[in-house]
Formats: sequence, structure tokens, C-alpha cells
Amino acid sequence: MTMLASIALVLLVLSNIRLLGGSRLGTLIQTVAIQGVILAFLPLFAHPGGGLNYELLAMAAATGLIKGLVLPRMLTRAVRDVQVRREVEPIVGYSTSLLVGLAALAVSAYLGWKLSPAEPAVSPLLVPVAIFTVLVGLFLIMTRRKALTQVVGYLVFENGIYTFGVSLAYRQPLLVELSVLLDVFVGVFVMGIIVFHIQREFDHIDADKLSLLRDGESQEEHQ
Repeated sequence: MTMLASIALVLLVLSNIRLLGGSRLGTLIQTVAIQGVILAFLPLFAHPGGGLNYELLAMAAATGLIKGLVLPRMLTRAVRDVQVRREVEPIVGYSTSLLVGLAALAVSAYLGWKLSPAEPAVSPLLVPVAIFTVLVGLFLIMTRRKALTQVVGYLVFENGIYTFGVSLAYRQPLLVELSVLLDVFVGVFVMGIIVFHIQREFDHIDADKLSLLRDGESQEEHQ
């Protein structure tokens, strides 16, 4: 089980790197969907007994359904509605983003080595990968202009937090995990509605341009 968990965590790292270097929204959404599938299997790999646990199976099914299917389909529909295909001019370029990602991975490995217990229950990679995923999510939120890309960053950020709890997944009540998934579902649903209305009103979804609205109002007041 530890070997399978380590393989899944390595795949999670590779998906994060792909997110940092990708510009097409369809590719980013597909990658987040892959992350959802990986996270669906992680609680099963983390179970120390390795036996059949119906709560873990239910949690894995719910995670795979919501993170791997429902949320990506909602984002794909939003991309189709707003007719935006790629992140054209990010605040930080893609080559620089990859370099920052490698630096974040090194920092995450160091912090994970400091924070991980002497005998980790799942894999020694769990805490470093969780930290790295959180950092990648925050980076996407802060350095991408399109609101949809920022929603992807929010999902990645939540995936990192979810990864932190995987080592204790077999001890946590199923209801708590499902409530977290429900929060994410509602959050992305609301974001999708907001993005759609922004596109309809202003013909773009560049989040940085929204700050100009207040400046324009101030100038009109002075005039």
C-alpha cells in the first residue's frame, strides 16, 4: 500500500508541474480532473490495514465523482460559455512558473522532511507533496489573470489541503469529508455563475481589469 501511495503522490507532483506550464484551459481542467482521480484512490492506499473499509470506499467514490467528474465538467461548460480557450498573458510567464515550481518543490521537500514523523503511516512523500500542491494552487490564484484559471488554482489549493488529511482518512468520520467536498462543490458552482456574468457584462474574464472599475467610478465623481 505504501508503494501505491508513493506512486500516486509522484503522479500528483507531475500533474502540478503540468498545471504550472500549461496555458490551455482545457488542459488545465483535464489535469485537475486527473488529480481528482488520484485523490480518490489515496485514502484507500492510506488505510493501514489494507482491508475493505466501506467508509473509505464511499469517500473515494464521492471524491472521484465530484473532483474527477462533476467539477471538471462544470468548468468545461464555463469555458465553452465564455469562449475563452487559453491564458494568454499571465502575470508570471510559464517558463518562470516552472522554475518557481521547482523551487517550491525543493522548499516543500525540506519542510516535509522537518514536519513528517519518523515513521510515516502512508508515505514519506505525503507531507511534501501536500505542501507543494497547496503552494501551486496559491501560485495559480495569484499569477493568472483569467478568472477560470484562478478557479482551477482554488481547486488545486483544496486538493493540497485534502492530501494533508489523507494520512488520517481512516480515522475521520465520512460525514466530515463529504461536507468538505460539498463546500468545494458549492464554491466552484458559485464561481462558475460569477464568471459567466462577468463575461456577459464585460466581454472578458480578466480578473486584474476588474480593479479599473473602481478607478473609473472615482474619476467620474471628480468630474
